Amino acid sequence: MLLDSRAKEVLRKQLWQMAEFCGVQIITYCIMTNHFHVLVKVPEQKQLNNRELVRRFKLLYPKPTKYQTMAVDVLESNLRQGGKEADKERKKLQARMGDVSVFMKEVKQRFSIWYNRSHRRIGTLWAERFKSTLVEGSEHALKICAAYIDLNPVRAAIVKDPKEYRWSGYGEAVSGNELAREGLATALEVSKSQKTNYNWKSISSEYRKLIYCKGSSPAPGKGGTGAVIPIKKWRNVLAKGGSLPMASVLRCRVRYFTDGAILGSKEYVQSYYEEHKGEFSRKRKKEPQRMRGSDWGGLCVIRGLRQSVFS
Repeated sequence: MLLDSRAKEVLRKQLWQMAEFCGVQIITYCIMTNHFHVLVKVPEQKQLNNRELVRRFKLLYPKPTKYQTMAVDVLESNLRQGGKEADKERKKLQARMGDVSVFMKEVKQRFSIWYNRSHRRIGTLWAERFKSTLVEGSEHALKICAAYIDLNPVRAAIVKDPKEYRWSGYGEAVSGNELAREGLATALEVSKSQKTNYNWKSISSEYRKLIYCKGSSPAPGKGGTGAVIPIKKWRNVLAKGGSLPMASVLRCRVRYFTDGAILGSKEYVQSYYEEHKGEFSRKRKKEPQRMRGSDWGGLCVIRGLRQSVFS
C-alpha cells in the first residue's frame, strides 16, 4: 500500500475526526507513504450526557446519508426516552471511547473502507496489528517522542525542515491548526487555561530547539537517509560505549520508540511493571533498562533491545 497526497489527506482528517469521537487528544502525528505514527493522550473518561453522545455520534458522518440521518434520529429518540434501550445505546457508544486500541481500530477500519472503495479493491489493507509504546505523561518523555515523530519526513529525506511537511502535527501547527498547537502545548506541559503561558511563538521556539538544531539537516542528494551521521559511525560509537548528540540521534531510526514497550522515567517504568508483571514473560528483566545511544535525560524502557538501538 502506497499513500498518495489524496490518501494522506483523507487519513489526516480521519485521525482528527476519530480523536474527537473517541475523546483522545492527538499530541502529534505523521503520515508517511506506507505507514503513520500518532502520539495520543487518553484523558480519564467521564460519563457523557445525551447531548454529547449524539454530538460525537454525528462526527462519524460529516456528510450523512438518509439512513445515517435516520440512525441519529433513532439514537436521539432512545436516549430521550431513557430506560433499558437508552442504557444499552449509551454503553455501546462509550465502549468505543477513551481507549487507544479502539481509536486505532476505528481509524484503520474507516480508512480501509475508503481506500478499498477508491481503489476498487477488497481485502485487508494493513499488514499487521499496530505497534504501541506506552509513554509517561511527563514533559521530557512526551516532547522527545513528539519530536521523533515529527522528524519522520526529515529522516526520510523528504524535507529539510519538518514544518514543510503538510501531513504532520508540527506542520499543521505551524500552518495555524489550533488543535495541533494544543497538542504540542500539552507535550511541553503548557495548559491552555494559562493564557499568559499559552503562546504559540514561545512554544514553537522551545520545540524547534529540540527538533531543528544547527547542523542537523538531512543528508544531501537523492536516496539519503536523512540522518546526519552514517550508520557505520553510529555503530562504532556505540560499540565503544559512547553516545551521540540528541539532535543527530532523533534523525536516526531509534527502535526504542517502536519496540521499547514502556518509555519514561525509571520510577514510572518500574511502577508499571510491578502493577502488570503478570502480563510480562518471566524471562524479562525486572528492572528498567536505561536508553542508550545519547543523553536521554534518564529515560528508560522495559525492553532493553538485544540488537542495535538504531536500524
